[in-house]
Amino acid sequence: MNRPYATILDALRPEGDDERRMRQVVDLLWEHLHPTGVSWVGFYLPDGHGQLVLGPRRDRPACSPIGLHGACGQAFRSGRPLVVRDVADLGPNYIACDPRDRSEVVVPLRTASGECRGVLDLDSHEVAAFDDADAEQLAAILRQAGLSA
Repeated sequence: MNRPYATILDALRPEGDDERRMRQVVDLLWEHLHPTGVSWVGFYLPDGHGQLVLGPRRDRPACSPIGLHGACGQAFRSGRPLVVRDVADLGPNYIACDPRDRSEVVVPLRTASGECRGVLDLDSHEVAAFDDADAEQLAAILRQAGLSA
């Protein structure tokens, strides 16, 4: 799907601490991608006790904490982006915060040394709403925001 990532990159003005930059990324992604079928945008961050907890997000609450399983946990543990064409393919490890969600893309936030320090998660109610190009563009946005190396 053709999404306005260039517009988001142009609008991004990273400043402040991580929380503020995450909030700006979430708000820009929501503003520009919700009309394209994105149903949820948010960050999950490790709590130091084997759980991922909800960070800045739009537009409704989500599950938290979620452990290290499911799509977010898999991307966090591997340190690699994960595109889920159909969440039904994930079986019992899928965490259904909204039963209408059908696809997902999760992009890790990495330190300069390569350590994963959280993930950006986008959901859609449509099957196959995301592809590798989405994951690459989201990673570029995270880098420009100073949230990922």
